[in-house]
Parts: sequence; structure tokens; C-alpha cells
Amino acid sequence: MVLRESPFPNRLLSGLYSLGQYLLFPSYWAADCLLNLRETTVERQQRRCCRCCPLRALVTGPLLLLLLILSMPGALLGLLLWLPMQAARRPFAYKHNVLSRHPEVWELPGTGKVFSFVSANVCLLPNGLAKFSNLGQMKQRVARIGQRLTQGKASASFASPRSSQFLLPTKYGATMASPPRPESRTHCPGASVVIEVPDREGEAGPGEISVPFPPDVDFVCLQEVFDQRAGAHLCQLLSPFYEHIVYDVGAYGLQGCCTIKVLNSGLFLASRYPVLAAQYRCYPKCSGEDALSAKGLLSVQVQLGAAHGQRIVGYLNCTHLHAPAADAQIRCDQLTQGLFWAQLFQDTHTQRGDVVAFDVFCGDFNFDNCSSGDELEQTHEIFRQYQDPCRVGPRQDRPWAIGTLLNYLRIHEEAVSTPEKLKRTLEQEEGRRTYLAGPILQDGRPDSSAAGSPWEGRRIDYILYREHPTTISLTTEVEKFSFITQLAGCSDHVAVGLRLLLNPAPQWQQQV
Repeated sequence: MVLRESPFPNRLLSGLYSLGQYLLFPSYWAADCLLNLRETTVERQQRRCCRCCPLRALVTGPLLLLLLILSMPGALLGLLLWLPMQAARRPFAYKHNVLSRHPEVWELPGTGKVFSFVSANVCLLPNGLAKFSNLGQMKQRVARIGQRLTQGKASASFASPRSSQFLLPTKYGATMASPPRPESRTHCPGASVVIEVPDREGEAGPGEISVPFPPDVDFVCLQEVFDQRAGAHLCQLLSPFYEHIVYDVGAYGLQGCCTIKVLNSGLFLASRYPVLAAQYRCYPKCSGEDALSAKGLLSVQVQLGAAHGQRIVGYLNCTHLHAPAADAQIRCDQLTQGLFWAQLFQDTHTQRGDVVAFDVFCGDFNFDNCSSGDELEQTHEIFRQYQDPCRVGPRQDRPWAIGTLLNYLRIHEEAVSTPEKLKRTLEQEEGRRTYLAGPILQDGRPDSSAAGSPWEGRRIDYILYREHPTTISLTTEVEKFSFITQLAGCSDHVAVGLRLLLNPAPQWQQQV
């Protein structure tokens, strides 16, 4: 492999970096525990049933504060060692695990091939910070997330892209032109609601609300894997299924205008196909609490097969944009910068004769297509360069599209407590109104004017794609777009999935 696994060029630098982290850990742990005293809605309910619980903060709070103060001298020494090491550290770690089962090598000219992508914000922050999203228990959640990402890889199936079987959106009250055939009905527990309808614009589309992750996902792109321990554990859990993993992505320490990055970018990418090149870049514009994390763009080139002796490659770009609602211009600037970096990465790594199979841009964009407050981002140039399968235009989504951001204060309620219950809830408009975050104004306040309109909720998680402008040998078709409820209780986001069908263009097919 071209990529070495360690982010450091030698063991000495790696050891010094680890030593700095060990010296910093007591202060980090004490600060995290202090923040962890904040209660989630579940813990608040438990406290009402236990008289001893209110004493927890009164007893442990001062002790943790004392430990934080006492650990400061060691933390200062660790910081003086840790900061210089950032100049020698490559901004990501890479794991290559040799598997017995490899994806089939794609040869062109020949038949078409399907590639499956998943993107999800998993909110794996240190426990104290995760509490601000009403989530805690990071160690337990990362284990559940890893298990759920891999448990259904061989059990689910997808309909043929030409079968005209698509999700019928109940929120618009659409009706079938003819009764469904018996063989088109779904009987599997937790499977998607699929009804056969005429494939006409506005009535149906390649969308579904599903419980399991798609089978044989080729590429997993995650956001908010901020905690290094969580990232390493997730890498361990996914490595039996994904041969190539890029994790711990981000530039720590002093970056830009004397901003100290204490958290990485939170980006994480797992691939079944060989990674030829990877690059991370940190967004220069940020503000507020987001300035403490190294949000940026991770670009990866993968090899999919061969065509006439030349490489078939694909490009994935994963990002997490600025969060504060009022900073629309920062998000737009980051997207503009991301587009430039993505193109620069491709121009640098594409060889003469390469066939580019796909070019995907995904992640948590932190804006939606329904809020009046996100008007600036909704008209960004990215939607002219890349296609959003869920979008018709600014402020107009496909009838089957739903929001991906949950109402974080209600994520532990019974109606959304399991993947199956969350799926059933989101299939009903009243459930979406109750448990999905609603449209916002420019300052982040709820937009009351949207109360009477059909309720999609805030769709802030995207998987965009484009046919590469230099490639005329392949055609691209969206086979399926999924809103996946499998992470219920583990995150305040709904995961999204995309399946792209790539077929040789007619001039290639004639050569077979």
C-alpha cells in the first residue's frame, strides 16, 4: 500500500506524541467528568426514582475540580510536548486489514456494477460534550454503532432499479393506480414499506425508510467521531468487514489564526476497495465552539477495477460543516473551499486514461432545504455541480424525502427507542412533526410559519454525486436512497444511504 498506517514517520515521534497524550489525559478526564455531571433526559427520569442521585454532583463535583487543578502542571508539560509533534503528524491514521473476502474486481467493457454508500453523524464526542445532544455513555454507544453498522451486511436485499417498486410517501396521501401484485408485498419484519406504483415524477422515487443498513455497503462515511478512543474502537469493530479505514482525521494544536484545535475533524471513512490516496484539509473559517474542532474535508481515491489496462477509480469527499445556525456565510465559504479542494485532489491524482466511476460528496452540512433561515446555503454552487437525489430545487424536496435531524430532547422516548419503532414513527406525518427537528429562521429559532405545511423535517445529512465531466464511458443511475433508522438511541441523526448503478455507455457495450 502507498499509505503507511502510522501517522508518524518513525516510532520515536510516535512515542513522544503518545507521552504527551498520557500527560494530558488526567486533566482531559477530569474536565470530561465535570461536564458529564449534566443529565440526559433518561438520567433525569432515573433521578426522580432515586433519592441519592441529587447528591452525586454535590459530592463528586468538588473532587473532580480539585483533580483538574492538581493535574494542571502535568498537563502543561504534556501540552509543550504534544503541540510540536503536530507538525510531524500526518492528519489521519490509516488501517489496512487483509481480508479473506474481497470485492469483485470490475472489468470494463463488461456489465454494470452497483456501489453502495452510507453517511451518518454518530455523535461520538467525549461523554460530557455528548450530553449537550442528550447523549452519553460513549463507550456503550460506539459498541452498538459498530455492531449495527455490520449486522445486516448479508441479510437485506434491494429491489431491481427497473422494477418500478418504490416507497409511496404517506404524507402526501398518494394512491395507487392499480392494486399491487402479491409478489410485490413485503412481509419481512422491519423491512421497508414498498408499494408498486407508476414511476411518474412526484408520485414515487427511489426512496425508502428502512431499519437495516443496506447489504454489502462499500463505503461508510461518518461524522462526529471526535473521541480518539471511540475512533480506535470503531476501527477495530469495522476492520473485519472493511479492509481499508481512514480515522482520527484532523489537525490538532495551533491552526490558522492562533486557534487551538482540541478535537479532530470527527471524520471517519471505511472502504471495501483499495485506497490509493487520501488527503485532509482543515477549513480556515470557523467561529464559536466550532473553532475548537478541526472540521474540514477528507478526500479519498479508491481503485475499483480496470478498463483496457487503465484504472477504474472513484472519489469520495466527506465533510462536516459549521454548526451555529446564524453563520450561514461561514458554511457557504466552507462549501466553496471544499469544492475547490475536491477538484484539486482529483486533478492531482487522476492519471491519464483513468475511468472515473463516481464522484461523491457527502456528510453533515448543517443546513436543510426547507428552512427559510438556510436560504443562502440552499442556492450554493455545489447543487449545480453535484446532484442531490432528494432535491428538486431550493426549498423543494422529492415527495419521499424526510428530515435526518431528530428532536434531541425526545430521542429517548418510547416511540423512537428502537430502530423498528423509529421507522414506524417516521412513516407518519404526526410522528415526523413530533420527533424530527423542524424548520428554523436565520437566527436558529423555530419557524412557526411552516407549521401548516407538509412536514419533512430538517434534512441536513447529504450524499451528493456527479458524473465525472471527463468520463463519457459510464452512465449513472440512482438505484435507491435510504433513510436508515438503525442508529436509534445511538445518535440524534438518521443515517442515509445511496446505491448508484453504473453501466457502460452504448459505445462500450458495443465492444463486448
